[in-house]
Order: sequence, then structure tokens, then C-alpha cells
Amino acid sequence: MTWNDLVALFPILILALGSAALLMLGAWWPRGRELMGLGSLVAGLSVLAAIALTPPVTEISGLFGAGPYARFFTALWALVAALTLLLSRRYGAERRFSGGEYTALVLFAAAGMALLSGATSLVGLFLGLEAFTLVLYILIAFHREDDAGAEAGLKYLVMGAVATGFLAFGIALIFTSTGTFHLPEALSGLDPASGMRPVALLGWAMLLLALGFKVSLVPFHLWTPDVYQGAPAPVAGLLATGSKGAVFAALLGLTAGLEVGWDDLVPLLWLLCVLSMLVGTFCALRQDNLKRMLAYSSIVHMGYALMALLAAGPTGRTALVFYLAAYTAMTLGAFGVLTSFSRASGEAQWLGDLRGLGYRHPLRGAALTIFLFSLAGVPPSAGFIGKFAIFIAALDAGFIALAVLGVLASLVSVYYYLRVVVVLFMSAADDVPLHGGSRGEGAAIALCALATLGLGILPAPLLDLIAQLIP
Repeated sequence: MTWNDLVALFPILILALGSAALLMLGAWWPRGRELMGLGSLVAGLSVLAAIALTPPVTEISGLFGAGPYARFFTALWALVAALTLLLSRRYGAERRFSGGEYTALVLFAAAGMALLSGATSLVGLFLGLEAFTLVLYILIAFHREDDAGAEAGLKYLVMGAVATGFLAFGIALIFTSTGTFHLPEALSGLDPASGMRPVALLGWAMLLLALGFKVSLVPFHLWTPDVYQGAPAPVAGLLATGSKGAVFAALLGLTAGLEVGWDDLVPLLWLLCVLSMLVGTFCALRQDNLKRMLAYSSIVHMGYALMALLAAGPTGRTALVFYLAAYTAMTLGAFGVLTSFSRASGEAQWLGDLRGLGYRHPLRGAALTIFLFSLAGVPPSAGFIGKFAIFIAALDAGFIALAVLGVLASLVSVYYYLRVVVVLFMSAADDVPLHGGSRGEGAAIALCALATLGLGILPAPLLDLIAQLIP
């Protein structure tokens, strides 16, 4: 690795080295709130470095990209890490989280997500994906006194190990068919003239199935509601946004150079998209637990993202990146509100816990309403603009049935999102004592709400920026 490569890696090195430094600092200075605050500052420095620094190379050691596209996602995931740590300060202190370990894990997860988003090699994809997946195994079960968290961590570990096996074997088959890990050369095995085409097709199918688990596409979704429910609320927000968004960012890079053989993969992706929207929608209708409802709704949203990936072309890719940014803001905000309501004795997850909170806590009730309406695609919100862009891209690409199904799924989703809003503004049968929230939580929620409304009212600047970034 050359000096230029290290300079290009600087924003990610800030996250990784900051993670190591805070882990060691925590051994001598066990002040959880302060360490998480320092972690937010480290993540903020990474955001600034990703925005301001122009790397001298466009690719790092043939594994990761360092261009504007990779730096955009590095800044986004570092910002997600900073907000996650802000949301975790009071939450972690009440549950006696080890501040140094927790902060280090969150920052390292963001580094892994940034590496995955910019992967230009199958080896880079594997390294980036496993870097943050291994961290999430620990974070999901970080609350040692919570049996539900331990169960969620075990389920994610077992299913994740299976998916990793599929991923590694798929990469091995692709290498067998092409003799290279680097993209787009690794796509050459899909050429009909290639004698190794069946092996390459099997390899890509296994790789896509493994990534389907990571983003909880149906039928690889069964872990999702249990893990969301059992994980600490800030960790569930990180899992729902950064881990899934980074995989789709990598998929966009993978498929950007895929011309020969793309038609062979479309039927599989089309089926995964349809199943995800249908199953996620009908399962979300029956949920009385808000975290489980958000889990099933995330499956639907990943179906929308897959629709944008299928649409391909500049329109579909721009819509996908915009939707990832919008989905990150509104989902992290929703989990942030749940975090702010939590007490040392537990989280406010059930609809009955939220009854009347719109009156007793109007600002946070209004913020949660904004996030839920945006997830439903109600204008003027980022969710509406994102879905509109995806459906237009799908129609332009000829996926009329997918677009119609997406619109119908979005209409049905209004019911289960509006159900929560109705409960928020119903009179409370019992005055359940919930936390009043902290300044850090309020700042994180406010930033997510401003992004959700701002991207809905004025989406053009981000859309124009994305159009210049996409590969």
C-alpha cells in the first residue's frame, strides 16, 4: 500500500484508528457518556475529511474505490455512527454499557460500511461486509442482562454464518470462472461465449442470495423481526440503515459494469423484489410491536430499493442512492424517538406504551409522525420523493408490474403507519412514565426530521449531486 493509498483511506482510517484509541482509553477512563461523545466527534471528523479531502488516487490497492461515490457513502455512514452514539449516551449509561467498547464497535462498524460501499473487488466486498457484520453480532447482544438481546444476537450469528458461507463459496466460483476478483473483469464469466458460464451463474446466484440475507429480502428475512425487537434501539437503528444501505451501495457498484449476463439475473431479482414487497406488507399489518413493525416495513423498503436496482441506468441508480439517504434519515429518526422514550427498565416498543404520547411529548410525537408518514410516502417528505423517483425509473425500464405493486404496497402501508400515529394522539388510559429525553437525543432526532422534510421539499440539490457521483 502506497502513501497515496493511505491518504485516500484517511476518512476511514479516522474511524478505525479512533475506534482503537477510544477502546484503549476506555480501559483507563471508564466514562461511558464522555467516550460516546468523543466517538461522535471522531465520526464528525471523518465526515469532514470525506467531504473536504480530494484523494490522489481513485482506487486503493485494487480493492476499494476512493472516488466521489465512495466518499459520499463514507460521509453518510460516519454521520450515522455519530448520531447513533449521540442517541446511545443516556441509553447506554442506564444499562451500564462499557463506553469504550461500545463506541469502538460503532465506529468500526461505520468503517466497514464505508469500505463495503466503495468495494471494487470481490475480496474488498467480503472484507468490508464481514468487518461490520462481526461487529453487529456483538452490538445486538451488547446488553448482557437482556435475554431478548442475547437471543437476537444468537439468531443473527447463526443466520449470518450461513450467509457468509454462501458468499465465500459464490466468490470462489466466480474466481474459478474468470481468474480474477476485480470488477468488472470478474463479470466476464457471464459472457455466453465463456466456457465457464454455468459456474459463473451459480457463483453470482450464491453471492446475491448471501447479500439478500444481509438486507433481509424475502425469503431470507426470518431473522429480521426478532433481531430488531431484541437489539438495543440505537443498534437496531444502525442495523436498519447503515448495514443495509452499504450492501445496496455495493450492489450498485457491482451491477454498474454488468452488461453481459444481466438478463439472466433479472428474473431472480424480480422475484425477490415481489416477494419482499408482498410478504413485508402483509406481515407488518399484524404487528402491535413498533420495532417488529419497522422490521417488516424495512423488508418492503428493501424491495423498493431492489426495484431501483433492477431499473438500472442513470435514472434507476440516482433513485436508489437518493432513497438510501432518505431511508437512512427517516428510519434512524424513528428508532431515535424510541430510544428517547426508553427507561432503564425497558423500551417503549408496544403500541400501548405510545398511547397519548403525542400530547404529553408533542415535539417527539410530531417527529415520530413525520418519520412514519415519510416511510409511508406521504408528501412533502423524503420518502415520497424517493418512492416517486423509483416508480418512475421502474416504468421507464419497462417494469410496469413492479411499479404497480410498489404503489399498492405503499398505499397499504399507510394503514400500519397511520395506526401508530392514531395511538400517539389518543387519550392515555394509563399515564405510563417515560423518559423526557436528553439534549443529544433531541439533537439527533431534530437533524433526522430536518433531513426528512428538507429532502422532500427541496430534493434537487441532492439529486443533482448524486447524478454526478454514480458509477
